[in-house]
Amino acid sequence: MSSTSQPRSGGQLLVDSLRVHGADRAFCVAGESYLEVLDAFHDAPDIELVTCRQEGGAANMAEAAGKLTGRPGICFVTRGPGACNASIGVHTAMQDSTPMILFVGQVARDQAEREAFQEIDYRRMFSPVAKWAAQIDDAARIPEFVSRAFHVATSGRPGPVVLALPEDMLRDTVTVPLTGRFTEVQAHPGAADLTRVADLLSAAERPLVLVGGSGWTDAACADLKRFAEAWHLPVCSSFRRQDVLDNTSPSWIGDLGTGPNPKLLARVKQSDLLLVIGARLGEMTTQGYELIDLPETSQTLIHVHASAEELGRVFRPDLPIQSGSAPFIAALAGRVPTRSAPWREWTEGARGDFLEWLEPASYDGALDLGAVSVWLRDRLPEDAIVTIDAGNFSGWAQRFLSYRRPGRQLGPTSGAMGYSVPAAVAAKLVHRDRMVVGFVGDGGFQMSGQELATAMHTGAAPIILLFNNGMFGTIRMHQEKRYPDRVSATALTNPDFAALAQSYGAFGAVVERTEQFAPAFEAAVASGKAAVIELRMDPEVITTRTTLSALRQQALAQR
Repeated sequence: MSSTSQPRSGGQLLVDSLRVHGADRAFCVAGESYLEVLDAFHDAPDIELVTCRQEGGAANMAEAAGKLTGRPGICFVTRGPGACNASIGVHTAMQDSTPMILFVGQVARDQAEREAFQEIDYRRMFSPVAKWAAQIDDAARIPEFVSRAFHVATSGRPGPVVLALPEDMLRDTVTVPLTGRFTEVQAHPGAADLTRVADLLSAAERPLVLVGGSGWTDAACADLKRFAEAWHLPVCSSFRRQDVLDNTSPSWIGDLGTGPNPKLLARVKQSDLLLVIGARLGEMTTQGYELIDLPETSQTLIHVHASAEELGRVFRPDLPIQSGSAPFIAALAGRVPTRSAPWREWTEGARGDFLEWLEPASYDGALDLGAVSVWLRDRLPEDAIVTIDAGNFSGWAQRFLSYRRPGRQLGPTSGAMGYSVPAAVAAKLVHRDRMVVGFVGDGGFQMSGQELATAMHTGAAPIILLFNNGMFGTIRMHQEKRYPDRVSATALTNPDFAALAQSYGAFGAVVERTEQFAPAFEAAVASGKAAVIELRMDPEVITTRTTLSALRQQALAQR
């Protein structure tokens, strides 16, 4: 590291500040607006600089890295179009509560407010979708701003920070000391709160625990498992947080995402106490805010969240507790029930509902995606990382796979398409020794599949399962529900995806029949390269539960 007394350019000072805070990887698309930073990275081999092919991919990689590590994912993009492309990753980081810092090159300070080439005021542009958006106009304040960025991104409810970097500021030479390393700050529950939680649980007859949000370390997940099993409590998760509790635990009963188990929804409605830890109780988890009554719930509601602003936002809790999920469950895990749980039968029934839901319906078509998913469930290592894009195909990964720590599930709760491939590349870079499998549709792959080039450039080797039904399936599903037989703007013309993968130098294979999948998957693993396995599925199979024809007939019958 450079001496604190040595003059440095703004670019050098910025990279040195990242090193202070433990950054070991940054994702970027190069731009002339931050050349001094790129030059400083040349002298920072301890920070892996990953060159991506599009700023949306770079931002999604940074977001995925933030999810996996709990530390801010770092991303650099250039001004104007670069920042606009990267905004999708910032929005995902905000809705998913992921720590992330986006650095954006900016026009020179003497050109500001003139609509200079590619000029945008990023403070105004990103303020609705970031925890903090600022511009560093004085190079001497770089250590201060970067320190604050790390603190803001990780503390309370984690989220994204955006810092704009005027290009002339990065060329300035200053002599200032660096700061110390950041410290994550999380609220802790009070003793009275913990006692009240235990008392309310003990008085319940049909309790249910809902977990979600971010900040769940492996240790916190182990604490949750210990607590839930000691109390014999049923636990479900919010949308795409299925990796919070080991799915093999007798307490695990499923997730409240897209296409949830109807029996789980019924259990939530029948419960008399909801202990919500970390989840925001947003639209998806509450099934359009209709799963539980609002603003006064029929159940006793205990809501634990890192952000005070989230408590009472929509649903009024009987016991609101501002606390990070990890410190809360650590404090609660040591508490033992004061009496034998009267809800054992309730929990066992909910677990039985889940196990029943794990079994796919019989299918006599050429490619049985249920059977493929069950094979994968048995094949994937416990520490496998699964990335999931937006789309109906995601139902197979969300319904039939099993998630266990240190294994992870990475999917955008923001519902952003184009996430899975960049996220899978980032996951393989963070954990090169673990299997990474990405689930993506043909539509989502075409949005960010060029990041296969990044995988080949870095030697990352995720396995991408590409579900090809020749359409934007989710939108087509909604069309058939509301405008049956009036298809518009959802049909797709696709390339040969396996051949496309091979053109990048990756492994590529096509699967059209169930029995072809296992050999193709094992061949992809054996190749040691990034891989794409194209699953040419029947377009009729629109979800894990129904077909396009069935949806159309039902809609026509209701006219």
